[in-house]
Amino acid sequence: MRMYVKRQGFTLVELLVVIAIIGVLVGLLLPAVQAAREAARRMQCSNNVKQIGLGLHNYHAAYNQLPKQAGGSTPPGTRSNVNFLSFLVGILPFVEQQSMWEQISNPSTVNGNWPAMGPETWNTGYDPWRTTIGTYRCPSDPYVSAPGQFGSNNYACCIGDGIPWTDRGGVDDANSTVNPAADMHLRGMFKTRRVTGFRDTLDGLSNTIMGGEIVCDAGRREIIAQPVFIDNGDNHFNPTHPKCTANAIDPARPQFYVASAELQYSKVDEWRKGHRWMCGLPMYTAINTIRPPNKESCMSHNSDGREGTYTVSSRHQGGAHVLMGDGAVKFITDSIEAGNQSVGIAVPGMASPYGLWGALGTAMGKETQTLE
Repeated sequence: MRMYVKRQGFTLVELLVVIAIIGVLVGLLLPAVQAAREAARRMQCSNNVKQIGLGLHNYHAAYNQLPKQAGGSTPPGTRSNVNFLSFLVGILPFVEQQSMWEQISNPSTVNGNWPAMGPETWNTGYDPWRTTIGTYRCPSDPYVSAPGQFGSNNYACCIGDGIPWTDRGGVDDANSTVNPAADMHLRGMFKTRRVTGFRDTLDGLSNTIMGGEIVCDAGRREIIAQPVFIDNGDNHFNPTHPKCTANAIDPARPQFYVASAELQYSKVDEWRKGHRWMCGLPMYTAINTIRPPNKESCMSHNSDGREGTYTVSSRHQGGAHVLMGDGAVKFITDSIEAGNQSVGIAVPGMASPYGLWGALGTAMGKETQTLE
């Protein structure tokens, strides 16, 4: 007698149902995985900001002042950095980059003949200038420097709520002539080419922004990544100049500039926001508290990194990190109150016209606004 054994298995309909259920679950899971990864990247970015804050505090503890933004040296008869080194150079030993600091602070004959503290910050032949420091990069920003180009960065110091004179602070390249007319507009914890310290922050360290995030320009005409020129030779005083705002932004894609807007990298490819961590010109390593986070940036003149409105910006959703003077890291949303955007600093000591955002950027404005 034959014995028949009933085989167990899935029918075609059952198999299709299982596949459909798995597909739905994967579709639900992927956004959660992406969100979790971005949360981890944002946390690492916040940690980098914290490390820079600790580096600044340790620098201040060692030297009783903050590192100069656009400082350096001008030794006679040699190539030099012409007083354009950013604050990020000064804190290298305090963010576990002692070996990089030793390369820069000593003369070198590697691939050339370089003076102590390095050559011009636009010289791509110098190895340290081509090196990207991991602590200075936010993992949410995917930009990678091309081989042989400058090292990039995502963090900048706060130079306050002024525009004029903020590129050089009224100080010449030899660091010998100071124009007092610049003083009215240098209102942040960092003042370009000037020595500052915590003692100068009369508003309180916990109420004053010391630095913030910026986005590396990747050549996609994004408003968060690259400044617009207002015109050849013009000075920039109005934060909402139509050549930077209404006439420059694509109405169909408001996160991008129109094709006719004149951007910095259209002149020299290396002149891009966030593309030179060692350079103290404001486009590369400075922010001011005028335009709210993730708005457009705008600059004077048709040249490299001049004064302008340089916004805090990031690849995070809805805002960006800022570093407070006491070392705390805050996430500021794009909707922060930013006052009257159509005026500038008219008289010395005036309250910031840019609301809470502007008040947080001034070191001695005596404003009462604080971040909760």
